Amino acid sequence: MTDTKNNMEEKNKGGNSGLKKWMFWSALVMFLILLFGPGNNIIRWVQAGYEISQQEKRIENYEREIEAMNDSIRLLHSNRDSLEKYARETFHFAAPGDDVYIIED
Repeated sequence: MTDTKNNMEEKNKGGNSGLKKWMFWSALVMFLILLFGPGNNIIRWVQAGYEISQQEKRIENYEREIEAMNDSIRLLHSNRDSLEKYARETFHFAAPGDDVYIIED
């Protein structure tokens, strides 16, 4: 009787082992499809996450540049002397009565 009981336990283990192997291989195939399959896969998710972080850094840089430009605009609108200085330096303007010298290289 113990021999038949041991034989039945071995058969049960063997049947269960086949199911485990099938589940393992099917899970492995599904994982590989998710990893390398066409369309929406894990590699593209990682690339998209990297691109999003790069774009967020660019946005932060542009926001800092915009804030600096807005500060310059506020300064130019509030102070006439700074506006004149900016115009002279940037556009080579001269005030009436100033002597202008042209230096050629």
